Amino acid sequence: MSTLTIFNSVPAQSEEPQRAHDPARAIPAVLGADLEVPVKGGKLVGYANLDYAASAPCLEPVSAAVTAALPAYSSVHRGAGYASQLTTARYEQARHTVRAFAGARPDDAVIFTRNTTDATNLLAGCLPDGATAVVFDSEHHASLLPWSRTVRLAPPAFPGEAVRQADEALAAIDGPKLLVVTAASNVTGELWPIAALAHIAHRHGARILVDAAQLVPHRQLNLTALDLDYVVFSGHKLYAPFGAGVLIGRRDWLSAGEPYLKGGGAVKSVGADGEAIEWHDDAEPRHEAGTPNVLGAIALAAACDALSATGWAPLVIEEERLIGRLRDGLDAIEGVHELSLWGPDHPRVGIVSFVVDGYTAREVAEALSGEYGIGVRDGKFCAHPFVRHLLGTADGGCEDGTASAVRASIGIGTTDEHVDRLLTALRDLVSR
Repeated sequence: MSTLTIFNSVPAQSEEPQRAHDPARAIPAVLGADLEVPVKGGKLVGYANLDYAASAPCLEPVSAAVTAALPAYSSVHRGAGYASQLTTARYEQARHTVRAFAGARPDDAVIFTRNTTDATNLLAGCLPDGATAVVFDSEHHASLLPWSRTVRLAPPAFPGEAVRQADEALAAIDGPKLLVVTAASNVTGELWPIAALAHIAHRHGARILVDAAQLVPHRQLNLTALDLDYVVFSGHKLYAPFGAGVLIGRRDWLSAGEPYLKGGGAVKSVGADGEAIEWHDDAEPRHEAGTPNVLGAIALAAACDALSATGWAPLVIEEERLIGRLRDGLDAIEGVHELSLWGPDHPRVGIVSFVVDGYTAREVAEALSGEYGIGVRDGKFCAHPFVRHLLGTADGGCEDGTASAVRASIGIGTTDEHVDRLLTALRDLVSR
């Protein structure tokens, strides 16, 4: 299996040589690019946002789509008025747009949720009785914690080891089983062999859930080509910070599972005694009770449209140039150490985590913010077991700064100056 297929990587630059410079496919702008923040001494400087992996800024086309929808905003699915009908149409169109963006099958359910964590918990509640989830300890807490029955696997030493571990674990499990894996690590940015893992899961009669939260802002996703059963991701990481996420995948478990929320929309009928309840057997209304986050869904779809219209080649070419500049610069600073599971040459998205000799992660992050106007993330990134593994630390709670790291992440809106300012700041810190 080729690296391109395994890691769902971007097409080679030669396949789309003109589009990176095509004005009609210009990379959209983000809101807040002109934000100024105070630094030590009271001076204002342009904000260097290097915290995209936590929450990305809003794309201008996303803001415009929400603004356009607001004047006619109304209830969905149950109103006869024009505004309600229009809002319903926009909401359902958002569902179709997100389905196409993810490369989903025509009959896959697309359920709008609050975020990736919410979507993962929804699926966890729909697993058949006795189902077992197989999860690597390198996962985000959203993938580690929701399951009733779990087999935990140690972080693999190399990609092929991940496939071997999954193979052995799934072979030993009877009954329904689900392999849960990230597409791109939220700690190191490294891409996981999701196509190979999907193949292994299906060989053992299991299904696979892929956490694509960190993949979809950086790379094209094709659920059908990769043969995935379920994917989850968040709008706030995809330049649509309006409180929506999504679960996409096969309908049967979702249509049979307990409704995630019990209330209007999820129910087809309620008897006079309040107990003769018939729930929707259609997965989407069954798990979208109450008034949904219509504007969040519209925003998420607008982000999908904007990225698709731009084309992935120019986005990835620019990202790889910037992350290469950042990683080369970090490597040249004595006392700064990048974290990696599979080595410096493994394919990754625009995320890098590191530690600095003589400083806790919080000290580094506070200095970067207070003295240089740079925003990064510090901590364990909701992946405590994985960060401890990478740092070689047996334990360390949330307040233990010695068991934490600094994460810099880039995206649309990141500039050479932002990267160079971070490198300059780190050189200053290690020389003190």
